[in-house]
Amino acid sequence: MLVLPLSILTLVIWLGLIFCHGRFWQAGPVLAPVSGQQLDAATCPDVCVVVPARDEAASVAACIGSLLAQDYPGTLRVVLVDDNSTDGTGRLARAVPDPHRRLSVVTGKARPAGWSGKLWAVAQGVARARELAPDSSGFVLLTDADITHDPRHVSTLVAKAQADGLDQVSEMVELNCASPAERMLVPAFVFFFALLYPFASVNNPRSRVAGAAGGTVLVRWSALARIGGIESLRGALIDDCTLAAHVKHSGGRIYLGHSCLARSIRPYPHPSDIWRMVARTAYVQLGYSPLLLVGTVLGMVLVWMLPLQLALFTHGLPCALGAGAWVLSMASYTPTLRRFGQSPAWAVLLPVIAGFYTLATIGSALDHHRGRGVVWKSRAYTEPDGAISTHMRGEGTATVMNRTMGDDVG
Repeated sequence: MLVLPLSILTLVIWLGLIFCHGRFWQAGPVLAPVSGQQLDAATCPDVCVVVPARDEAASVAACIGSLLAQDYPGTLRVVLVDDNSTDGTGRLARAVPDPHRRLSVVTGKARPAGWSGKLWAVAQGVARARELAPDSSGFVLLTDADITHDPRHVSTLVAKAQADGLDQVSEMVELNCASPAERMLVPAFVFFFALLYPFASVNNPRSRVAGAAGGTVLVRWSALARIGGIESLRGALIDDCTLAAHVKHSGGRIYLGHSCLARSIRPYPHPSDIWRMVARTAYVQLGYSPLLLVGTVLGMVLVWMLPLQLALFTHGLPCALGAGAWVLSMASYTPTLRRFGQSPAWAVLLPVIAGFYTLATIGSALDHHRGRGVVWKSRAYTEPDGAISTHMRGEGTATVMNRTMGDDVG
């Protein structure tokens, strides 16, 4: 009988995750807000914000308005790249009041072969930013057009980078958690992200784990130059974590935390919206490998679903071991639920939620093998190798929990 060995294995796995995996279950660090008055204007480095935008009419004005209203005593510029939008995104951005003439809107050029859409837009924005801010001692802030920023956000990010000598500061922005689908699935998304990229490990210079959240990535110009610029990432569909890996593995110091000053305003009102968000890159993160897909599904069953099955449908020692693993999984999820203001009772549904993400990953693989590939903002990518890739293959079972919410491929 395999029941007893499997029950022992599930409990051992969970004990290892709880005690030996970078304290992934903790709520994660949050920076204390810093106002512009707390910074010395004479020593504040230049900051240029780059915003790639494709068909973001619903949110672009709020995003750009929040960036132009930053309470930052240093020189601040904003570059929005209108990536061939069809809904007037560029026009709406230009209409945002800009009394200090901080905003530049760049009309995106056709995407060259070998580039992901978003990164080509970012590259054009970075090129324009270098023209505006040739001083290499400053920072570039990469963000998305569906995010709004508290006036203190840029000052807080720069203060952290300067105080700790960091080359990159990234934050996971606050995500919508209003609809029933969001309340059920969004906290788990953040929880699984932390499992894949434990914040403590990312922030530890001695660990090779590197991660970032694309909604907020502040990076030094010198670090970007050291890794070969945005061009070194040009085919990456999981671009933020690829950038973090390049910066950290080149000797840079990075930080990843949660933000209380930036918020995504993109809603995911229905389970189908979250399904599409997951399915668009889940198979990408597995390197388009059927073997890794099978291994991922088996791993998901073993880690998330089997403990509940053992607790409910076995007796004696297997039941006790399975129940122990299930309790540990629920306990590990509780800090994330509290961060989102949700009841700890949602933790009971964690095996069901994990099943949803697993099925979406299988759906992602089916889409690829049907020739649909990665589809986002009317663009499709189907190359399993070569120019378009994740640069993140071999990360293990947890890669199924892809971290693309608020990080448009474009």
